[in-house]
Order: sequence, then structure tokens, then C-alpha cells
Amino acid sequence: MIVQTSGKKSPSFLDEVIAATPGGEKIAHCMQCGSCGGSCPNAADMDHTPRTLFALINAGQREKVLSSNAFWCCVSCYSCTARCPQNIPITDIMYALKRLSLRSGLAADTDAPALARTFTGLLDRYGRSFEFGLASRYYLFNKPLSMLKMGPLGLSMFTRGRMSLVPSKIRQLDQLQNIIKRAREIGGES
Repeated sequence: MIVQTSGKKSPSFLDEVIAATPGGEKIAHCMQCGSCGGSCPNAADMDHTPRTLFALINAGQREKVLSSNAFWCCVSCYSCTARCPQNIPITDIMYALKRLSLRSGLAADTDAPALARTFTGLLDRYGRSFEFGLASRYYLFNKPLSMLKMGPLGLSMFTRGRMSLVPSKIRQLDQLQNIIKRAREIGGES
């Protein structure tokens, strides 16, 4: 779908989402059945279900979609994708919307991008999550005063052996880092 503006052809928001998602052209086949939202464990936390997001994408509501919290609530369980009668790659579309939201600067009202950057930074460095590092880095750089409130919980987790103060790396971390590097190259990220 191409939208005509001031004599120049520009891609529609739908085209942008399709281009950003492997298999994204299947979004055009959405029947609005609601299977995606009905099977989502976090649908109650979303301001828009995937079905609603798809309708908004088709309507060209770029800002409304990219400022939504829906894709940040997605836990990548793939229940929606598995149950979609049209085989739409819903979870992959959610990831594409996250990337588009970050690039456009419309993810400003949520902590999810900062938490995601902190998590992926640790994953890049150690090959796994490191709870103490995740919490301390996130709060230190994003909510330093709130970090003080988390102290008792952190101490309780540490004394019960539920949290390590030192990260551990996976074996063959270099292989994982090469995979991540290649995925970023394919996805057009730096």
C-alpha cells in the first residue's frame, strides 16, 4: 500500500511494519478473530491487543501504535503465533514494533527499553542474565533514588542464595557473540 503525499510516493506504516518483519506480509491476512489476544498471558496488561494493533497499523496510526505498551508486555511465548489461523508471525511483528518504537523515540513513557538495553548488554557480555547486575545497572542509570528501596529485597535474595554478586560467563561465549553480531548485521542494527 503506497500513500500519495505532495506528489511523492511514501511507504505507508503498514509497508514499514512489513519491511521490518520477516514474513510480515502475512499481517494483511489478519481476520481480526482475536485468537492472539485471547491466548496472550499478558493481554490484560496491554493497552492494545495484537488484533487492535494490527487494525491501527492498517489505519496508519503510526504514533499510536509505536507509543503503545503492548509489544513491551510481550513475553515472547509465541502462543499468539501458534494459535493464529492465518499463520501471522505475531511475536516477530511485536519485536519489529519494539525496534521501530525505539528508532522513532516514541518509547519514552516506558522503562522497558532501558531495561531491555541493560539485559541485552549483560547477555552480550556474559551470555546469560545476571540479576544483581541487571537490577543495579538499571536502577543506577535510570532510577537511582528507587535503587535504595530495592536494597532490602536484594539483601534478602542474596542471603537466601537466590542472587549472586558476581556474574558467570557461559562456555563458548565467543560463539554466542558471533551469532548476536551476525543477527544485528542482518537486522540492520549496529
